Amino acid sequence: MPTGLTKEYLQKWFAKGLSYEVYLDNARDMAAPWREVEKQAKLTHTQQTTLGSFVREMKVIVITGVWCGDCSVQGPMLHAIAGGSPTIAMHWLDRDDAIELSNKVKINAGNRVPTVLFMAEDFELVSVFGDRTLSRYRAIAARQLGSGCDIPGITTPQDEFDATLQEWLNEFERVQLLLRLSTRLRQKHRD
Repeated sequence: MPTGLTKEYLQKWFAKGLSYEVYLDNARDMAAPWREVEKQAKLTHTQQTTLGSFVREMKVIVITGVWCGDCSVQGPMLHAIAGGSPTIAMHWLDRDDAIELSNKVKINAGNRVPTVLFMAEDFELVSVFGDRTLSRYRAIAARQLGSGCDIPGITTPQDEFDATLQEWLNEFERVQLLLRLSTRLRQKHRD
């Protein structure tokens, strides 16, 4: 885990974060690709059931860039997942506005987006995940085997989209189970 990410530090950044709607409203014209992908980011009944079973509150920070092709595909997925559970409180930060935090959670020595920080109800860091899921990396490698990222608005094949959405949901479920089985939180909630 990255160092220096105290509960107080993460809580400060969470408070600076925006809701998904405000984040995209601030983006104006650049939000159009995100809005298009929202139409595709629908959860299956099984995925909705999984999210509906969550009992532990989790705080989530998404460090992103409205200009980023990967973010324009995965951001609406993350928003759909958060919308599927009242236990998920998700706030959005633009990478350039949150460069101090982004510098603490670099991936492969880079300020990658999206980077997602998962925290317990008390802002204790649980997991950092990003910038692409395994399915997304496999699909991009098959297409280009390079370091560039997709351009916002490029259509993502449905099978790749579905696999990427499921992998993000798997990470949310993994974090939920970690929180649910945490001795510290089980003692606190007496369950």
